[in-house]
This record gives sequence, structure tokens and C-alpha cells, in this order.
Amino acid sequence: MKIAAIRQAFLTYYQNLGHQVVPSSSLVPGNDATLLFTNAGMVQFKDVFLGDEERSYQRAVSSQRCVRAGGKHNDLENVGYTARHHTFFEMLGNFSFGDYFKQDAIKFAWNFLTVELGLPEDKLWVTVHHSDAEAEKIWFEEIGINQQRFSRLDEDNFWSMGDTGPCGPCSEIFYDHGEDIWGGPPGTPEEDGDRYIEIWNMVFMQFNRDSSGTMTPLPKQSIDTGMGLERIAAILQNVHSNYEIDLFQHLLKAAAEVIGTDDIESKSLRVIADHIRSVSFLILDGVTPSNEGRGYVLRRIMRRAIRHGNKLGAKGSFLNQLVKPLVTEMGEAYPDLIAAQANIEKVITKEEKQFVKTLDQGMRILDQDLAKLSGDIIPGDTIFKLYDTYGFPVDLTADIAREQNMQMDIDGFEIAMEEQRARARSASSFVVDYTQKLELAGQTHFQGYEKLTHTGKVMALIVEGELCQSVTQSGAIQIVLDTTSFYAEAGGQTGDHGVIEWQGGRIQVTDTQKQGQHFIHHGQLISGQVSLGDTVETLVDGSLRANSAKNHSATHLLHEAMRQVLGDHVTQKGSLVDPDRLRFDFSHPEPVTTAQLADIETIVNQEIRGNTVVASETMAIDDAKAAGAMALFGEKYGDRVRVITMGSTHTEPGTVGQDEQIFSLELCGGTHVNRTGDIGAFVVTSEAGVAAGVRRVEALTGAAASGWLANTGHTLLAVSGLVKASREQVTDKVQALIEKNRLLERELDQLKAKMAASQGANLISQAQDINGVKVLISQLEGVEPKSLRDAIGQLSSELGSGVVMLAVTQGDKASIVASVTPDLTSKVKAGDLIRHTASNMSGKGGGRPDMAQGGGQADQLPLALESAQAWLQGILA
Repeated sequence: MKIAAIRQAFLTYYQNLGHQVVPSSSLVPGNDATLLFTNAGMVQFKDVFLGDEERSYQRAVSSQRCVRAGGKHNDLENVGYTARHHTFFEMLGNFSFGDYFKQDAIKFAWNFLTVELGLPEDKLWVTVHHSDAEAEKIWFEEIGINQQRFSRLDEDNFWSMGDTGPCGPCSEIFYDHGEDIWGGPPGTPEEDGDRYIEIWNMVFMQFNRDSSGTMTPLPKQSIDTGMGLERIAAILQNVHSNYEIDLFQHLLKAAAEVIGTDDIESKSLRVIADHIRSVSFLILDGVTPSNEGRGYVLRRIMRRAIRHGNKLGAKGSFLNQLVKPLVTEMGEAYPDLIAAQANIEKVITKEEKQFVKTLDQGMRILDQDLAKLSGDIIPGDTIFKLYDTYGFPVDLTADIAREQNMQMDIDGFEIAMEEQRARARSASSFVVDYTQKLELAGQTHFQGYEKLTHTGKVMALIVEGELCQSVTQSGAIQIVLDTTSFYAEAGGQTGDHGVIEWQGGRIQVTDTQKQGQHFIHHGQLISGQVSLGDTVETLVDGSLRANSAKNHSATHLLHEAMRQVLGDHVTQKGSLVDPDRLRFDFSHPEPVTTAQLADIETIVNQEIRGNTVVASETMAIDDAKAAGAMALFGEKYGDRVRVITMGSTHTEPGTVGQDEQIFSLELCGGTHVNRTGDIGAFVVTSEAGVAAGVRRVEALTGAAASGWLANTGHTLLAVSGLVKASREQVTDKVQALIEKNRLLERELDQLKAKMAASQGANLISQAQDINGVKVLISQLEGVEPKSLRDAIGQLSSELGSGVVMLAVTQGDKASIVASVTPDLTSKVKAGDLIRHTASNMSGKGGGRPDMAQGGGQADQLPLALESAQAWLQGILA
């Protein structure tokens, strides 16, 4: 049974049992700071388990793509060396949100395995948590399993997604691969063997654990299950290793062909076949290589794969060529992978080129250091040098150590690299305690799309973090209402400002935030008394709201214009929409040119001048996606979504996606203008990179854009006058002046170098003879520090054989450069001379045996030079 057929059989089985088939969510968890990556099927349902979100269904089934390569769940170092560890895998799961519980969950799972898939019961082994008598009774009395194939476990059978959050006891099903494979049943000393393999885990979600470890019952008892698709495929295809299943066999053969190796059983080839999946899907979900967070983990995975390819003899770029075979294998299940293929290849190619440049040199450095070792421990400073200088992730060096039966001096590495190590640890610093929040009933209904005022009832009052029945004293306050016209910050748009009023009272609102289903108005109680149950009037600041709406609508236009000019790979990576400006982060591998920015501005302003209706419509999310609506980064969507359409003449509900003139179609819960013409004007004020593969554009709209353009025009006019050129010619004139200035700077540098060399030439006669070695130590005057190297090079050449050290001061700093001719480096090294001299002037320095440089305090230079002379006499004696 092929892996695609197994996936579909699972989904169909549970769909027939009344489960809603839910597509896999992104590997980047939506609005969840507790997780680095989606590591289980239940992640997208976390708020449902917590009771903070409701769905239109109580049963769900999914095949969720997962990555475990950082933070709590990290399998990276085992990948390629074991039969079942992966960085990327698919988790089949069925879920119940307060519907069925242990009895049905157990029956459903057992029936699927033994009836639908036909697995022999005597090949299965069941476990429960030692405290879960209820589950044990179901297994014994209702399912009737063989009690000789059953274990009660402790912490291994209690599951949680993180340190805090939903959790509960679980029951696992293991598959017995047979007596010819070493290993024992779960709970025995030999359980780490490969004979008994966990294939299904049923978590009985009963509790919510806080940071102190206290567990409170969840609002509804629920079910979260997970079965590894690759593991069950190995069983059904009668193979022992996941790498022997059909999908991996195809990827392994493709990798072998691209690299040019016949070793299909190579562990390195397994690493590559696994890593191309995680790399491709992470890029698909918007992650790009960088030096921190998710991007750093992606870079680690990519570089590990590249290193293993290099080990097998790969020349140049090869990893990018494996995206196509992956699309062939998984594109049908994940159509987005097909659409993103070109962009994924482009991102991988860029990273490969960047890393391959240093890989060979780094490997030579490591080989040289290993050859000098007398023991079997790689020193911490070597590990540090590889990481800091050559970009080797530590686990890559660990791979090499493992292959050569060596150990790693991790303690030494950590001492040498604490600052960089702290940054690398950011992969596991995604921690938020979801239990430290206000426990409120009901929800806030937003009524502010069409009007800026509304009447609401007070649901909660908070002062200094404490819930209050009534507030009489002026000062900071947070207030929650059952209905409001204030927009709470979401999707990059900042929260509304304004006032909340009632008879004799007033609150100045300075921000509006969302917690679960509630809007929290932050502000200052100006006057009066407010109590729970009071009726109040919400009045949004109309001017600020209007400006935010202009910037939000312009963001949608900008997004589409960028895709037209730069390509379909452009996706939103973050945004800020406030009354003053808009900021848009997007995926793009290189700077946007001035001409491209001009084209983007032109397209956006054309749409603004078109003055078409900005229409909104609420519909089922599947219908919205079918119409081509794009999702915005950072938003979390339910079953019904709000769709914003721009560039269409349609104004009637039910017509979204049916007009060929539609310019922008996006899912969005933010506030917008009524017509594109309300934006007024649009201008890009800056474009820059914010991370590898991520660019940022800042822009203005309306009066702010007009003002910026006017000021820019005045500045251009002033510059034109200064350079004596017309506005049309000012760019060429400024460019000519810049080139002329560069030429003069080069000429000046050459003159300074000549002056330094001239001073040095006059010093040749002052060279001293120390035991047959010519030594010249001198301080130059009126010379730039950067000219010292040229001067010392010329002096060394004229000496023929000898030691030269020159110094120069600039302000309170002194610079020194030393040169030792090659025939003398066995007696004295330039680096040692510089270090000795710099240490006597409160400075530091170093370098090669033949050339070195350093610096220190200018007032200590004379004595330092005298000390250097005496030091040399001792060395050359």
C-alpha cells in the first residue's frame, strides 16, 4: 500500500465517522509564540482545546505536516542514523472537541489498524498511563486485547504540547517487528531497541497546565491522536526502515543520481532525502534562511544536507535539483508545493552558493586541526572557529565527529561563544504562559465596520491586573465590553483610539487589544465611576481610523502590485498599519530596484485613481480559497472569513471572484476605505532588507504622501541650485560630482602612501644590527594609519632581510604594523612582536608570522616601542 493511498484511507475512514477533513496548517504556527514549528496535528486546534475558539464541527481529521528540528522536540541529530527519525514527517490525526472521549477514540483506532489496514492483533502492543484505570478497562473489557501485550507507563504516557497548555494521559499502540530485531516492549530496559515501534498515540485531553505545574480541567474533555504516516507505511510495505518506503526510495534514487553516487544505502543520502522535505516545506510556508529563530534552524538543516552531499562527492549546487523529485512525490497531496517549486529552488540555490564557498575551506581547517590532535576530543575553540568563521552549525561538526569516533568539547565551545550560542538558543526561547490571562465568560462582538459609535455593556474592569466590580479613582484602566465599535489590533493594524462615555463619566482609550474572544480597551479613567453591567457609548477617533483604513487598503494594493512586478513568490511576511504610515515585509531574495519601485508605485496609484469599490463579504473559507483569495501573514482564520475585494465593479454579495477586473482579493478582518480613491495618494519612502530573503517597504498615503512628495520636491529644487543643474539633470550632475570626489580621494590616498614610503625610505639608514639581523622600529609623522602597510611593505623589500615595525598616532590612539621577512620567521614572528608591543600600550593585536598589526593608547607608544626594541634583543640574542 503506497503512502498516498494510506493517507487517503485514513482521511476517508474518519470522514465516514463524521469527522471534518481539515487541511494541513502551516509549519509556522499561527499566532502561537510557544512553538518554533508545528510539531503535531493538534497545534492548529490548540485554542479549540483551550475553549478560546469554537468551530462549526466537533470532530476533525487531518494529515498534518510537521517539523521537529528545534526547541523541545528536536530530532535533527538523529536523522540519517536511525530508521525512523525525521526532521519533517506527516502526522495522521483524529480529534474530538468535547464530543466523543476515550471509548470511541480507542475503538476507532483499533478498528482502523486491525480491520481497515489488516494488521494482526498479535503484532500490536498497547500502553496506558499508570493512573488511567478507565482506559485500561476499555482495552481489556471492550476491545479484549491480549493482556500479555500491555504496559502501564509513567511520564512516557502523559503528553503535552509544551511546558504549559493542554495535556492529559495517553494510550499508545506499538507494532512488533519481530524477534529477529533487538529490543523489548515499552516499559522494559530494552525498549530503546527497534523491535517495538510506536505507531499511534491517543491523548485524552483533560487538563490545562500552567507554569507552576498546576493542572486544571479543560472546559471540555477532548481527544487528540497522532499516527506517523511514514512509520505505518513501513509496516504496510513490509520494510523495517522508513527510508525503505516508496516515497523515500524515490527521493534516495533521485539524490544518488544528482550527486553521482551508487551508494544508495549511505546514511548521508538518507540525511539529504529527509532534509529536502523539511527545507522545501519550510520555504513553502514562508521561512527563509537567517541567523536566528526559524530561519536559523532552516539554515542548519540546509547546511547539514549540503555537507553530506559534499561528503558523497557532490560538486557545486545539488540540493536545489531535488525539489522537482519531491514535487513529483508530494505535489498531489500538497498542490501549493507545485506552485512554489521555482521559488523554493531559487532560495536553496542562493544558500548553497553562499555555503559551498566556505565549506571546502572549513573542512580543510577541520582536517588540519584533527590531524594535530593526540586524543579523541575536538577542542571547543576549533568548534567555535568553524561556527564563527565558516558558518558551520555545531551539529554539523558533531556529525563529522561522530563519523570519526570523536567527542566534542562542548563546554569549551560554550565558553568561547556564549553570545552567539545565546542567539542560537533563540530556537527554543518561544515561551509564553497561556494560562496567565484573564478568565472571562462570553465574548466581545465587533460592530465597528460600518459605524464608529456603539452602545455596549461592561463585562469586565481591570486595574493593575486585578478584576474589579467597580472603579471610582481616576487612572489607568482596562475595560471589556459585550459589543464595541473599537477595532482591536490584529493583522498588523493597530488598535483604535477614542473615548468611552456614559452619564457623568469618561474613559480616554489609547489602545485596543484582543485576548481570545474579548476586546480589551486600554485607557485612562478621566471622570466618573464605572461598574460591571453599566451601559456605555463607544466613540472611535474617526480621523485616526480613517488614516489606518487608507494605509490598510493601500497595503492590499501594494501586495498585489509587488506580485505583478516582482513575481508570484512574493508573500507577506509581516506588516504594520497605523494612522501615520504602513510597513510591509515580504519574501524576495534581492533588493528591489529603483525602477521596480517606480513601477509598483505607478500600479498602486492607478488603482487609487480608478476609484473602484472596496467590497467586503463574509463566506466559508473553502469558498474564499476557491475564489483565489490570499491569506495575510499573522492572521488566524475560522471557518467563515471576511474577504476584501479591490479593483472590481461588483458590489453585490455572492459575486466575489467572478469579475475578471478584480485587482486584489484577500482574506482580512481589518478596516478599509469605501473606495480606492479614498486613499488619495501612495508613495514608497524606503526599501531595505530585514533578514535573509525578506525585504521591507515603508510607505505613506493620503495627506502624508502628498506632504512627503512636496518636501521631496523642495529638497530636489534646493539640490539643483547647489549643483547648478536643472531638476531633470540633477541626478547626472550629482553622479558626476561623486565620481570626481572618489577620484580625488584615491589620488590623496596615493599621495599619503608615497609620503609614508618617503619617510620610511629616509629611515633605512637608521636600521640597527642585532646579532646580524637588521631591525628598524620607528614612529612616522603626518601619515594615515591605513598607509602603514604600504610603507612597511616597501621598507621590508629595501631591507632585503630584517624586522620592521612602524607606528603612527591619530588623536589619543596609536596604530602599529610589523613585518618580518620569511627567512627570519623561525626566530621571531610578527604576531608575537605586535602582541608584546600592544600589551605595553593598553591595546591588542596579532597576525601572521610575516605581517601583523595592532593598536593602543598614543601616550604609551614611546615606552612601548622601547620595550619592543629590548624584547627583540632578547629574542635575537
